[in-house]
Amino acid sequence: MTDTARVDPRGPRFGAGITAVLLLVAFVLAVGGATVAATALVAAIALLFAWGAFAGVQRHPYGRLFARVVRPRLGPPAELEDVRPPTFAQGVGLVITGLGVVLSLLGLPVALVVAVALAFVAAFLNSVFGFCLGCQMHLLLIRAFPRSAGA
Repeated sequence: MTDTARVDPRGPRFGAGITAVLLLVAFVLAVGGATVAATALVAAIALLFAWGAFAGVQRHPYGRLFARVVRPRLGPPAELEDVRPPTFAQGVGLVITGLGVVLSLLGLPVALVVAVALAFVAAFLNSVFGFCLGCQMHLLLIRAFPRSAGA
């Protein structure tokens, strides 16, 4: 694994903080009856998750903002982490928020509220406590389905 496959763990936490705030706004909008605005905001969040899942957390707008603005003001990280778990976590966020948007558009606005609540809990845990649910899911899947020795 090269250095490009490692990331400062504070970067994804920073992005999770921004995401948590946006999801909280979406939750308030959805519960307050502004379903169209909430759906549009969650769709935008889902697109950001897609960006992180497909381009990687280092190329994500929040990752770039962290690298250019925040990280230079901090000391060096205690350690770098593998980029694959937080990238996988972005994919999990995409699935959850994307499903909420699709179901909301199909006439189930409560699905948007549930999806936003789930995504908010995950983003909050990551940003405040450094506990990444999607990263833990990635590790569990790796343990459950190890690569064969020949791969």
